[in-house]
Amino acid sequence: MLIGTLLFATTTFLIWVALVYSLSALWWLIEVLPLGIGWNSSEMDAWGLDDVQVRVLTIGAEGVVQATVDSIPDTVAGIKVIAEQNIEIDGAAVHIVPDSFSCEATNKGRAVEWARRHVDCDAEYVLYLDEDTLVTGLTGLPEADFVQFTEKPIYTGSRLAYLCEVFRVGYQFEQRAFRRLSYPLYAWGGGFAIRHELEDELTWDVATITEDTNLIWRAADRFDLEYRLVDARFRNQAPPSLKAMIKQRRRWMSGTLKDNHILPLLYQPLTLTRVVSWGFSPAIPLLIIGASFVPGAAVSIQFFELISTALLVVLFIYMLFGLWAYRKHPLLWPVFLLLTPLAVVLHAIGAAWGVISPIEEFEVTEKVAPETVEDVNPELSEGAIAAHEGQDRLVRDSADEFDTELFRD
Repeated sequence: MLIGTLLFATTTFLIWVALVYSLSALWWLIEVLPLGIGWNSSEMDAWGLDDVQVRVLTIGAEGVVQATVDSIPDTVAGIKVIAEQNIEIDGAAVHIVPDSFSCEATNKGRAVEWARRHVDCDAEYVLYLDEDTLVTGLTGLPEADFVQFTEKPIYTGSRLAYLCEVFRVGYQFEQRAFRRLSYPLYAWGGGFAIRHELEDELTWDVATITEDTNLIWRAADRFDLEYRLVDARFRNQAPPSLKAMIKQRRRWMSGTLKDNHILPLLYQPLTLTRVVSWGFSPAIPLLIIGASFVPGAAVSIQFFELISTALLVVLFIYMLFGLWAYRKHPLLWPVFLLLTPLAVVLHAIGAAWGVISPIEEFEVTEKVAPETVEDVNPELSEGAIAAHEGQDRLVRDSADEFDTELFRD
């Protein structure tokens, strides 16, 4: 009797997970197809680089930041490094956040809020970069309040973490629809520009561990926000280890759950279904197994077999979109598709951890030196990162060229 009750409860739970995941998957398909069409139709160089001030955020990773500064085009209005330790960077003015400064924001948010108050800016836009963001294809900005650049994490030594990043980038194709939404569903802080006047009105002075998404949600809440996506594929670092990746995903999920109240009621179900679909997606294949033990718990086993199969197909579609974004050669696709279930599980661990045990403190994801990135990626010769000037691609001359490396660029 007890076993039957447990099986029934487990099956019921899996059924609800499948239902919520189905809603999330359906919404993603709507975003990518009808809503995402025509996303790149606007003028992408309405503002020149002399209208942009760049701010690079770091605790004190001198070598990593130097590579990022080297990748920024020379024609930008100015380059500022906002650091919490004393470092020397060629080609940029370094501003150290004093220990005495305090505000409502903490960690990274505290640093950018200090910079907002104390670092002069005469440019129309502030472009924020993480310490490891290598700029690519930056020629100007479209006319918008908030400009999000797409990302393409580069291999740093962990094949499994890189696999998960390919999968995640595929999922992020939904960003093409965000310009049609009143509230973009998230922001990637490693590469976005905001009007300086708008930033001053909003401030960063709030307690959160996902500052960038929090900022865009508050902006959408207060203003008729004009959002644009630029598919420049800035090259940030993939986490160098599974441990680093899992902790990163936990922080992302924790921040999303804490800040979800900013969204209007209409949008909150969208984010909450994504929480379930991300953190508990590995449970989908268990649906058929659970339902088969307790046939009475389901309308029919065939129905749940159909739902489970459809949801599994969507997971492979995410990976296919990631492979396209990375321009992996089609001959490599079967390998990635076979590894998709593994990517789903590993990608979900940190998210599920964030749901079950959310964190309150910001923790910087581990970075590796530029020399290490060059060593592990055969298409990058020694000194290639330092020589990169930010207006072109970092790897391969054309977006039409395919990448023939399995787990490397």
